[in-house]
Amino acid sequence: MSWAFADAYGGEPADSTVHVALSWARDRAEDAGLRPVSDGTGAALRLLAAATDAKAVAEIGTGTGVSGIHLLHGMRPDGVLTTVDIEPERQQFAREAFRAAGFAGNRARFIPGRALDVLPRLADGGYDLVFCDGDRTEYPRYLDESLRLLRHGGLICFEGVFADGRTVDSGAQPQEVLAVRELLRDVRDSSALLPSLLPVGDGLLCAVRR
Repeated sequence: MSWAFADAYGGEPADSTVHVALSWARDRAEDAGLRPVSDGTGAALRLLAAATDAKAVAEIGTGTGVSGIHLLHGMRPDGVLTTVDIEPERQQFAREAFRAAGFAGNRARFIPGRALDVLPRLADGGYDLVFCDGDRTEYPRYLDESLRLLRHGGLICFEGVFADGRTVDSGAQPQEVLAVRELLRDVRDSSALLPSLLPVGDGLLCAVRR
């Protein structure tokens, strides 16, 4: 009960315009068979973007814009979200959702394509926060790229690391769960990272680059 209460607490900004935009983006995600971030995860992303005074954020997995709205809400007013997704149609939904939430068009840069093809083109040390919600089989490789992208003191976050409880299930698991386990080990054992696993949504793994 307390976990559900915590995950719902502060889930959406009080601004009614943002609330409507988030509801619309969630509906588009449901139509597309996607699972957007939970209210609790969104609140955590807003908090973390604000705590890092983020001006430049990279997002892997645009979806229909739910997580992007939360990130933009926490970022500096002049901050820019660079968001990558393999499906341009989803990015169009996100573009509409950002506009409906009141964010100017220059606040987001949309890059269609596979994340591992796009990330090498982004600037070294140019980002305050990297949020990963893409192909979980590629999470360990996203970590390698993110370490290059982040400034010292920057923050990386991975969504969905509980994998609906399968991460700690001793039974045989698919490749995406094995990749998440590898990610968890790599982050925990890295001398370059200071990690914490937040019990919001389906698990949000966060780490500060030392």
